[in-house]
Amino acid sequence: MHIRYGIQTNQGKTRNSNEDAYAASLTKKLFLVADGMGGHAAGEVASQMAASTMEQLLEAPEGPDDDPEELLRSAAEGANARVYESQLRNPELAGMGSTLTALSICDRNYYVAHVGDSRAYLLRDGVLEQITRDHSLVWQLYENGVLRKDELSSHPQKNLITRSIGPHPYIEVDVERGEARIGDAFLLCSDGLSDVVPDATIREVLSQTDTTPQRMCERLVALANEAGGPDNITAVVVRLEAAQVDDPDDPDEGLTLRIEKP
Repeated sequence: MHIRYGIQTNQGKTRNSNEDAYAASLTKKLFLVADGMGGHAAGEVASQMAASTMEQLLEAPEGPDDDPEELLRSAAEGANARVYESQLRNPELAGMGSTLTALSICDRNYYVAHVGDSRAYLLRDGVLEQITRDHSLVWQLYENGVLRKDELSSHPQKNLITRSIGPHPYIEVDVERGEARIGDAFLLCSDGLSDVVPDATIREVLSQTDTTPQRMCERLVALANEAGGPDNITAVVVRLEAAQVDDPDDPDEGLTLRIEKP
C-alpha cells in the first residue's frame, strides 16, 4: 500500500499572518494540522509548538507491545503540557492555545487524535464522513438539534471552542480508530477551509482520482479564498493507494507502507 500526501497552507484574505501549522513525518506515518489562537503572535507559537512536540514525542521506535492509539493520545497530552508550561514561563504568551488534529497510519488501521475545531474527513467509496466532532459551543447546539450544520460557520458564537491544546494543564483527547483501506482519502483541515467550503465540494475534490493529493490541497485552499478567505487555511490530504505489482519494495501490499513526498 502506498501513502501519498499533499499539503497547502495560506493566510487567507483577511489575516495579517498565518497561525496554522502542519506536520508530515515520513518515518512515523504522521500527519497533522494545528490552528493557533492568542494575541501578539502567541497563536503561531502555540500551533508550531503543538506540531513539533507531536513529531518529537512520536520519534522513538515503537515496541512490539505499544498501542498506537495510546501513543498518539499520549503525544497529544504531551503537546498540551508543553504549551501550557510555556505560558507559565512566559507571561506574554498567556492565553495562547491551539487546535490539534492528527492522523497516524499503522499496519492496517488509521488513528485520528483530535482537540478543538479543526477537522478530519474520510472519503471512502464515494461517501464523505467527518471523522472528528468539533469541540465548540455551536457544535453542541448542532448535536442538540438547535442549529443545522450549514448554520455553524455564520453563528455569532462560532469561535467559542470548548477544548484546545494549551490553556489548561490537562486535556481530554478524542481518538478515533478504523480500518485503513486502499482507496481511502483523508483530509485534515483548519476551520478556515471547512467554514467556507461545503462538504459536497470537499467530496467532489477528494473524489478526483486522476489528480494528486497536492493538487487537491491547492484546489481546496483556492476554493476557500474564492469564498472570501476569512481565516487562515490549511489542508493536508492523505490517500492510500495500491502497491505496484512489480515493486520490490512492496512484497505484500497489506503489510508494507511507503510514503511518497508530494
